[in-house]
Amino acid sequence: MTPVRSLARAMLSGIFVVSGYRNLRNPGRLTAAARPVTDKVAPMLKKAHPNFPTETETLIRLNAAVQVGAGLMLATGRLSRPAALVLAGTLVPVTIAGHPFWNNDDPIAKNNNQIHALKNLGLLGGLLLAAADTGGKPGLRWRTGHRIGHSRRSVRRAVRTARREARIAVRSASTARRLPG
Repeated sequence: MTPVRSLARAMLSGIFVVSGYRNLRNPGRLTAAARPVTDKVAPMLKKAHPNFPTETETLIRLNAAVQVGAGLMLATGRLSRPAALVLAGTLVPVTIAGHPFWNNDDPIAKNNNQIHALKNLGLLGGLLLAAADTGGKPGLRWRTGHRIGHSRRSVRRAVRTARREARIAVRSASTARRLPG
């Protein structure tokens, strides 16, 4: 991994590690803002798995723990592509719950929330780039196409060899029939 990629991933993950740690230690300060979102998500979570927690504070802690873990993975370069996707997934409910500028009547609060929502949108773009980054190595699409092309060439060679061997066998058989005995 190049130093630029390492530095960029560490810089991108910093906000998730710090805010995740802060939210893990003190989820109560976010409960009021997160409750409208968690109340809408709770029935879906119960339907998906009846034992899944649906309390707002627990969901805030769970999201924060995921952000800390995935942020550290992104920063260290361990499974950084999946970690970036996980962080992108955690960013969506955080933005909807924490910065609903569409609900604000106060122009100052609306402007502030709009700026934070756009900041999160920028972070989402960075995470998507990090998830797509192959570290300078060929991507899965190229490697798959390369393997398919290699396999096709191998099959063509095998077919040519089999035809050549069959012609040799036919010649040998016809020569053997002409021999006395």
